[in-house]
Amino acid sequence: MDACADAAPDLASKYEPGEALARWMQRYMDFVATKRGLAAALHSGDPAHSALPGYFDKRLRPALETLLEAAVAAGVVRQGIAADDLLRAVATLCHGPHGEEPVYARRMVELLVDGLRYGASTRIDSSLKPDARRNRKAPAK
Repeated sequence: MDACADAAPDLASKYEPGEALARWMQRYMDFVATKRGLAAALHSGDPAHSALPGYFDKRLRPALETLLEAAVAAGVVRQGIAADDLLRAVATLCHGPHGEEPVYARRMVELLVDGLRYGASTRIDSSLKPDARRNRKAPAK
């Protein structure tokens, strides 16, 4: 987990903001895919694992937030995206069809990253709830 979190500043220094974000999300996907039992431990209620959610929050969310903010500022990713939502989405995508997990997850995370780019050049009304944003008509071009 630490290697994944620590990769964010390194990626940010080597790549453009959108590429750094995409590469970090793939790295996070690799991390989640190799730690299959981690999700169960996070939600087990077992006191032995009680510190895990806080550690995730302390290490991974800030790493992703930094990359996400840079990509938004560069205009390559749309506004109004929560780092927590992306962390959960990637973790969920890692549970693909049996026997296809790594390949499937990589493709799905690529699609997710492509979706983040949609509307990057247009302002998103963050006061709307996610369902309302999804149901809004795209601006005429």
